[in-house]
Amino acid sequence: MRYIKNVYHLERGLNKLTDGRVNPTYSTGQVILPVLFGFLLRVKSFNELSLMIKNHEFSQLFPRGTKLPQIDAIRDTLKVMDINGLKQINHHIIKTAVENKTFENGTIDGYMVVAIDGTKFFGSNRKSCSECLKNTKR
Repeated sequence: MRYIKNVYHLERGLNKLTDGRVNPTYSTGQVILPVLFGFLLRVKSFNELSLMIKNHEFSQLFPRGTKLPQIDAIRDTLKVMDINGLKQINHHIIKTAVENKTFENGTIDGYMVVAIDGTKFFGSNRKSCSECLKNTKR
């Protein structure tokens, strides 16, 4: 986490995020940070993330006395937040990774990176016939 904070300056980008809430108790960045940690730790659901927040499992990652938002505040913020800010953060992370030569020869430490959107497992558009491209499971 220190590496992410020091190299990619993630908190700076998160502090610039905005949303449509009026007089919020927590800034958008404060709300998004537990979600990001949950994503990095592969938390499977908001219920699990809520338990982790209630059990103070993120307390070592925040300054002493920092109160984290409850899952309802997180959900409400995610509904109305400006996606363009997240796109800028993502662009900055990729740019920094390229500048730091993280992607040597198209890999990260010899590993290939792929993105999975979670909508279709083992799918491909490179099949031998048009019938193979049809999804029959619903």
